[in-house]
Amino acid sequence: MNKTALITGASSGIGLELAKIHASKGDNLVLVARSIDKLNQLKTEIESQYKVNVYNIEKDLSVINSPMEVYEEIKQNNIQIDYLINNAGFGDIGNFSETRWEKELRMINLNITALTQLTKLFLNDMLARKQGKIMNLASTASFQPGPMMAVYFATKSYVLHLTEAINAEVKGSGVSLTALCPGPTESGFQAAAEIEQNMLFNKKNPSSKEVAEYGYKSMMKGKAVAIHGFKNYLMANSVRFTPRNWVVAIAKKMQE
Repeated sequence: MNKTALITGASSGIGLELAKIHASKGDNLVLVARSIDKLNQLKTEIESQYKVNVYNIEKDLSVINSPMEVYEEIKQNNIQIDYLINNAGFGDIGNFSETRWEKELRMINLNITALTQLTKLFLNDMLARKQGKIMNLASTASFQPGPMMAVYFATKSYVLHLTEAINAEVKGSGVSLTALCPGPTESGFQAAAEIEQNMLFNKKNPSSKEVAEYGYKSMMKGKAVAIHGFKNYLMANSVRFTPRNWVVAIAKKMQE
């Protein structure tokens, strides 16, 4: 029997590549994104190439209660979710005093609230079956404060800590949670955050496909925290041994 992966933010970037990876392994897909046109195009491509079933849901997960609507639609269609991948998210840049609250509220709703609600809803089903895997998209931003991207860094810190904590709670249950922590990646993130000119994205960064492949393997192994790239691993862990004021100052300089 084919397993099914639910992937949010599946119309581009890491989410799209994860959809292709799961399909290549014979998994059916439930894809969630705001753009139904992109999802339908992806559905046609994947079903033709991999001979799996793809069910699309057009939904803006930054809207309160939309995660419950996704869950109920899946239940009504008798679809069992074996893999939940909370990939949807976006960032913003600028001094906190000058950024737009409306955008930050949507960011918090998507990066934190929707991710948490979907995790809770599908986790309970997985625990009842004693089988399932969840991957939440965190970031190397999860390990430190981020001046000029204060809210985004804070949301990703939440994702990391939530995922680690729940994974410890369910240890031995047959269910595992993985926090995937990529660094700067070639994806649609830069445009959404309006940071195409940021120095972090002006150098050669890994592709969405590379990060997705690493994330998939880490999730299947049940790895709690998966930091993509050796340099990112060193940077994330060096924060623990560096004075906090230095960490913040360096982060601010890099963002500027």
